[in-house]
Amino acid sequence: MTLERRSGNLYYYRSVRDGEKVRKVYVGAEEIARISHEGDILRRAGREAQREKQRAELERLDVLATPVEELSEAAEILARAHLVASGCHTHKGEYRRARSV
Repeated sequence: MTLERRSGNLYYYRSVRDGEKVRKVYVGAEEIARISHEGDILRRAGREAQREKQRAELERLDVLATPVEELSEAAEILARAHLVASGCHTHKGEYRRARSV
């Protein structure tokens, strides 16, 4: 986003990515340029505030998920211990009963 002054006149261009290239797109001149520029600044600030809000929510959920993950790991360890104690073994990632010989 650039607000440019050329030959004493004010022009506004937006940078747009087209594949790998970035090109400028003319938006307007003088008063339209100022309004568009301020609108883009407000939209950018709103998007940044939304990202910050989402980041804070993810951190809050991560804190809540930690005890659940620890409980899940403990339950998995206990389940494996019970299977091994009952005579099972793993074969290709699955628990199977040992054969009677």
